[in-house]
Amino acid sequence: MSLVRRFGPRPDAPELLALRALKLGDLLVAVPAVRALRRAHPEHELVLAVPEWLEPVVALVGGVDVLLPTRGLDDPLPVEPGRVDVAVNLHGSGPESRGLIALLEARREIVHHVDGWEGGTPWVHGVLERVRWTRLLADHGIPADPDDVGLLVPPVEPVARGAAVVHVGAFYGSRQWPVDRFARVARALADEGREVLLTGSAAEGPRALEVAALAGLPQAAVVAGELGLTEFAALVAAASLVVSADTGAAHLASAYGIPSVVLFGPAPPEEWGPPPGPHVVLTDASVRRGETFAPDPDPALLAVTVDDVLAAVRSLDGVAPRPPAVDLAPAAPGAAVPAP
Repeated sequence: MSLVRRFGPRPDAPELLALRALKLGDLLVAVPAVRALRRAHPEHELVLAVPEWLEPVVALVGGVDVLLPTRGLDDPLPVEPGRVDVAVNLHGSGPESRGLIALLEARREIVHHVDGWEGGTPWVHGVLERVRWTRLLADHGIPADPDDVGLLVPPVEPVARGAAVVHVGAFYGSRQWPVDRFARVARALADEGREVLLTGSAAEGPRALEVAALAGLPQAAVVAGELGLTEFAALVAAASLVVSADTGAAHLASAYGIPSVVLFGPAPPEEWGPPPGPHVVLTDASVRRGETFAPDPDPALLAVTVDDVLAAVRSLDGVAPRPPAVDLAPAAPGAAVPAP
């Protein structure tokens, strides 16, 4: 049954709405907060305002009752004022997201405080994104664990089990590690006897085909653009290794505890890095330019060499997946709030 709903009659249960109108990786780092909201408000209908295309992954979070399609922050949410009981801004602290939450006229708001807005938790720059949102909830008395990133395993058979997934794509040029380097990594993994699959979006299919050609891999190794989100999550959940830039693929590897090598730049791993687990982060902060929307790879990303990646892969040899637990049980009365 689809989670997507254009708001109709008011449900019998009170509604809790959380806003996070961003991309896949952004949704995945907000999972600890979403799950904490579910446990803290078991009597509420939990509404997640996110882009509709994320529905397959929202279903894997567990406990979300409704997906309210939200493409961005330009238009008010299609919810009449006063309908929502609790409104939570998991999107940001700017006037656009704060304004959308204010228009809901909810009984209770959980938001960050910024200049010009009264109330809420102070916004702090440079903190781990998962901690940012769990600290916001903790300030409102809601127990939340920033490492509670696990997802449910998709109910489909993956296209491969035990594959080495090399995710060659990234939405912005600033995160695109060179094709020839991905090809050398893929070739080395294949020479070790691993099944290598090259993933990415449909738009990144040509990039994946180029990697395959340079690596001498068959076209069948390219599944970029061929998998829906459910099938992609299933592939990652069943993988033996994931190599990726700082993208949704890397966050899926964290969600399933799959050994991963994550190449960072321009975003710092101190803010977007994985939770404890079988994950190796590679970057060079000393040369980071940090321009998210730059068309060319960030120097911190380019500083990562093929040898660096292969050494990281070797360090993970023999490390088994360690999937985080998925616990949706309500918190016990009086439960301690984890320190941020």
